Amino acid sequence: MGAPRKTHAPSAGQTVGPFFAFGLAYPKMHEVVFPHSAGAIVLGGTVFDGAGAPIPDAIVEIWGADADGSVARARGARRRDDHSFTGFGRAMTDDEGHYEFWTREPGPSGSGAAPFFAAVVFARGLPDKLHTRIYLPSDAAVLDADPLLASLDADERATLVATRTPDGGLHHDIRLQGEKETVFLAF
Repeated sequence: MGAPRKTHAPSAGQTVGPFFAFGLAYPKMHEVVFPHSAGAIVLGGTVFDGAGAPIPDAIVEIWGADADGSVARARGARRRDDHSFTGFGRAMTDDEGHYEFWTREPGPSGSGAAPFFAAVVFARGLPDKLHTRIYLPSDAAVLDADPLLASLDADERATLVATRTPDGGLHHDIRLQGEKETVFLAF
C-alpha cells in the first residue's frame, strides 16, 4: 500500500514578529538594575532597517556582566526586586525605533576581552534572531586587544562600539542592513 498520498501543499515559512508583546513582555523588563541606583546608566539607541528607517516593533535583549566582571547567577532574571543586578534585560522599540535599558557598565569577562553587552535583536521579516555585541567605548588599547574586534576592519568595529552620551550613558544604534550594517555573529 505505501504511504498515503499528500493532498495539501506545505505551509509558507514564517518570520519572527510582529506580535512580540504577547508572552514576552513583563514588568520592568528593561531594568537590569534599578534606575538611578549606584552605578546605573542608560544604554539606548535605535534599530534601523535596510532602508535606514527606524523599526517600531523590534525587541532588543542584552546580557552583561556586573561592573566587577561577575555574571549574575541568581535564578529568575525576569524578577525585578528593585535592588538586584539581573544581568539580563529586554526592551521593545517605540514608534521611533528607540530602545532603552537601565543597566551597569560591565567589567571585563576574561583575559584580553574588552567589556561588552551580548545583544540579540528580533524584528519582523527576520527568519531568526540576530546576535551581536555592544562594546564600551574604552581606551583604544583595550579595544585593539579584544579578539573579536581585532578580527574586524575599522568600519566593522565601529558598528559594535557604543558612544558615550553627555550624561554618562551609552548610545548604540543597530542597523540590520545597508550602509553601516551592524556586525552580527553566527551562532
